[in-house]
Amino acid sequence: MAFISSAPASKGNLRPSQQSARPNVRVAQNLAKQKSLEKKAQNYKLPLGELAIFTQQLASLLTAGLPLVQCLEALQEQTEDPVFRIIIREVRTEISAGNSFSLAVKKFPRSFNSLFISMIEAGEASGALAEILGKVAAYFEASVKLSKKVKSAMTYPIAVIGLAVVLVNVLLIFVIPVFSKMFSEFGKALPLPTQLLIDVSNFLRGWGGLGTLIAIVAIVIAVQKYIATPVGRSQKDHLLVRAPIFGNLIHKIALSRFCRTYATLIRSGVPILRTLEIVSAASDKVQIEAACVDIAKFVSQGGQVSEVIAANSFFPPMMKHMIKAGETTGNVDGMMGKIADFYDTEVDATTAALTSLIEPLLIVFLGVVVGGIVMAMFLPIFNLAGVAGG
Repeated sequence: MAFISSAPASKGNLRPSQQSARPNVRVAQNLAKQKSLEKKAQNYKLPLGELAIFTQQLASLLTAGLPLVQCLEALQEQTEDPVFRIIIREVRTEISAGNSFSLAVKKFPRSFNSLFISMIEAGEASGALAEILGKVAAYFEASVKLSKKVKSAMTYPIAVIGLAVVLVNVLLIFVIPVFSKMFSEFGKALPLPTQLLIDVSNFLRGWGGLGTLIAIVAIVIAVQKYIATPVGRSQKDHLLVRAPIFGNLIHKIALSRFCRTYATLIRSGVPILRTLEIVSAASDKVQIEAACVDIAKFVSQGGQVSEVIAANSFFPPMMKHMIKAGETTGNVDGMMGKIADFYDTEVDATTAALTSLIEPLLIVFLGVVVGGIVMAMFLPIFNLAGVAGG
């Protein structure tokens, strides 16, 4: 009698079709992954830090005398970001097909910003692509450095405030109910600070806590949607510049970015009207966007940049005088670069001053909040004789 075995077939008994199935599955998975990366590359937002490194390396390779296609091939091989590797490959393919470098990078507007594209166009027109790429790389590196300084200055306050919020919620939700249960056995009225804390704790532990969280999320979403509107964005930018502590820092950063972007583009041969468009888009401030529109109108009618700057209260008088001097000597881009260097130094000094000022203030704030809660909860114990009905 024949028996049908239910044991799985051994590796040696696999049919050829079964043996070839595994490589086919692996190939299909790799192909699907590649297609996914290619789709993602169309709308990939390349970090400015990576773009700065790419630009600097490309400028160095071009300066060494390598052809552009060979430079891109080398950068493609050494890039660790798989999506950016596909973008470089596509750009290299476009150039190999006879298209210009600027036309190739325009296919990826979220990876290569308008400043980068305009500088590439200026480099191709002047025949000094490597030199202009070096200037772009220096500009990107300065922007990244400035952004890192601001982020490092904001990290400590945000961390301390976040810690304070967590500690207060832990005390209100988990610790205070223990004291509340103990105080309820006294049978006497509690001091006002203690009673308020217990009421807040009961509110947060019930549906009130969930309602508060939902209300906070709703407010944040509503504010974000309002800021996305032109009116909301304008109000946000004006409020940020007038903020009591960080407003001065934000104002100086905006001025530095305006001057450095303008200087870099003009120095590279980009037409002034196109320069103003890029400066407006890169500023992320409605005040500078409005100023760029006014400057473009005035310059197209034969006016001077300094005249619009002098009439705009967002720009300090020092800028008006320096730009006027640059126009007189024919060195506006040089003066703009010096103004940007000056405000970069001011940003460094302001950031250091704010950091040294905020640290002790936050420590005091944290001590007052947590210490106040602890004192309020121990106040009945300090008055134990009266509360217990002695």
